[in-house]
Amino acid sequence: MPRYVIAIDQGTTSTRAILFDHAGMPVATGQREHRQIFPQAGWVEHDATEIRDNTFAVLAEALAAAGADPADVAAIGITNQRETAVIWDRATGEPIAHAIVWQDTRTQDLVDRLAADGGVDRFRAQTGLPLATYFSATKIAWLLDSVEGARARAEAGELAFGTTDSWVLWNLTGGADGGVHATDVTNASRTLLMDLATLAWDDGLLTAFGIPRALLPDIRSSSEVYGTAIAPLAGVPISGILGDQQAATFGQAAFGAGESKNTYGTGNFLIANTGTKIVHSANGLITTVAYRLGDDEPRYALEGSIAVTGSLIQWLRDNLGFFENSADVEQLALSVPDTGGVAFVPAFSGLFAPYWRPDARGAILGLTRFATKAHIARAALEAVALQTVDVLDAAGADLPAPITELRVDGGMVANDTLMQFQSDVLGIPVVRPAVIETTALGAAYAAGLAVGFWSDLDELRANWREDHRWEPMMAAAERAERMRAWKKAVTRTFDWVDSP
Repeated sequence: MPRYVIAIDQGTTSTRAILFDHAGMPVATGQREHRQIFPQAGWVEHDATEIRDNTFAVLAEALAAAGADPADVAAIGITNQRETAVIWDRATGEPIAHAIVWQDTRTQDLVDRLAADGGVDRFRAQTGLPLATYFSATKIAWLLDSVEGARARAEAGELAFGTTDSWVLWNLTGGADGGVHATDVTNASRTLLMDLATLAWDDGLLTAFGIPRALLPDIRSSSEVYGTAIAPLAGVPISGILGDQQAATFGQAAFGAGESKNTYGTGNFLIANTGTKIVHSANGLITTVAYRLGDDEPRYALEGSIAVTGSLIQWLRDNLGFFENSADVEQLALSVPDTGGVAFVPAFSGLFAPYWRPDARGAILGLTRFATKAHIARAALEAVALQTVDVLDAAGADLPAPITELRVDGGMVANDTLMQFQSDVLGIPVVRPAVIETTALGAAYAAGLAVGFWSDLDELRANWREDHRWEPMMAAAERAERMRAWKKAVTRTFDWVDSP
């Protein structure tokens, strides 16, 4: 009798495999980081072969750590960094170039050309998304036009595109020897190529971006059997796929309309479930698919996407050498009572929600001779929370009822100082679950539902447990002043990149 479901969490900085038991508790983990490749300013790439090899390695490591074998595993779920584009050769299984990561801004010229006819909201009614370098379509077009012979080979059906869920699925089901080329509705909804209402690739969108249909994976639900794995999990069904933020929402048991979560990872991502209704934001959020279970009706969500939060702390560590370990940022920030007047707006890839300003760039403001690296570190932590206030305010304006508490997950929620400040500037409670690996847990849940390891959503809700709750302690006047100063700092980053 299988005891576990295993989730592959193919993230922006690493790939992990986590075994979960029936109570939704993590039992064993394997994890490997992959390189972040920056060929020039604004370009961010990954080596997809490194990700592929790491995936097989972490699966074996997690099994070994649990003393388990494939017979102990009921199903495999996949969750992934969304929007990152991989194109590979169907015959050899090798990528034609490095993957272009969701943070990459090299395609801004193409975005501008497409926006010249209808503006950045040209395709929003169909896709729920603004025209932006963030999404996959312009990355695909760039690869087809920049790699010699790629466009002709794509039109001939020799190449395959996928976000990293598709890449992992294809390789785990045999790769060039019969691999399954598919994605789920949540990832497809991040490409600018899928119609939200029909959940199908749209010919008009494919024509606008110049992308051959033969390149694309099949769109499937988030919870069904897609195929069976090869070693080290030979014969185990792969039966769940969710983009990472949708997976975190699922892992938080936020299944119904009005329920929400905020994930603190490489970036921050607020998702507010809108049920079976497609809600278009009037305040800078995007509309996305939350999940679809088998043949059930799809569930939709509003999302506030923030490009740089956890990666800002990595930047302080790796580029400026402020500390050796990212966790040390809390101690450094606490060595000073406040930011000393310093504000940090991390618009490294422009600003995402709710501003959508590709012309913005990162800025450290308010510097004096008094400022130290501790003040900058504290300002960086505060920027994570202040950006979240921006997207929560936008969600509050779009939704019929305000968000009265925020469920949080991701690596940064271990930082108590950040979580207390987040509650303070939001003015609502912030709640951390007992299992903070909710992204992997959501993928495990989707996979387990498809094979009967869990019976229904109520059983999953019963697994959710609160670990810690932060209540706001900041006076309303101080909160208002903090936000006034923050918004002033944000506007200073606008128009840094000149229009072409």
